[in-house]
Amino acid sequence: MRTRTAIATVFLLAFATACSGSGEAAKPGTSKAAGKSAAAKPGPSPSPKGPLAFGAPFTVTTDGATMATTVLRYEQGKFHSRRSADEEFGTTGYTWAVVEIKGCLKSGFAVVTRNTWALEYADGTRIKPSRVTYGDFPKPEYPRMATVNAGECVHGKTVFAVPANQRPERVLHTSEKFEKLETLAEWAVPKA
Repeated sequence: MRTRTAIATVFLLAFATACSGSGEAAKPGTSKAAGKSAAAKPGPSPSPKGPLAFGAPFTVTTDGATMATTVLRYEQGKFHSRRSADEEFGTTGYTWAVVEIKGCLKSGFAVVTRNTWALEYADGTRIKPSRVTYGDFPKPEYPRMATVNAGECVHGKTVFAVPANQRPERVLHTSEKFEKLETLAEWAVPKA
């Protein structure tokens, strides 16, 4: 039980984030990154050099638990909910975007969450997933938080409110609290 709890704690720290803002006045789910972390902390392995292509897995190993995660797809402005992103957040010029994610645990025990994902733009702006979901959002939804055992996978879609006239450069998988945005892995978003 002690080992299982320790592994769960490590993955919860690596994959879960607090949903608090950075204190900046910003559009929904945005923050200006202070730059990528130069020093790797003990725990999950550091980001590979350069962005990965969609479908390419990134494997994290911590305390005997190994998880392979990938981004499968990015779509922007292709689905419409009963409430637009602008209606939801009181903005102008925002739309919904969807990132499709899959992670499979090869060994151990983990807790995963959609809150560790972010979109990054050319100017360094990062947008975290929408805190709201509606029944008409694309399915299956990537879990807000879920326990995964060895041999199990999680697969689903996460929705972001994004500027309609811009496209992110990367999908990021982060750790730590969102304010720190330590990037574990990144996938290059293909041109539209």
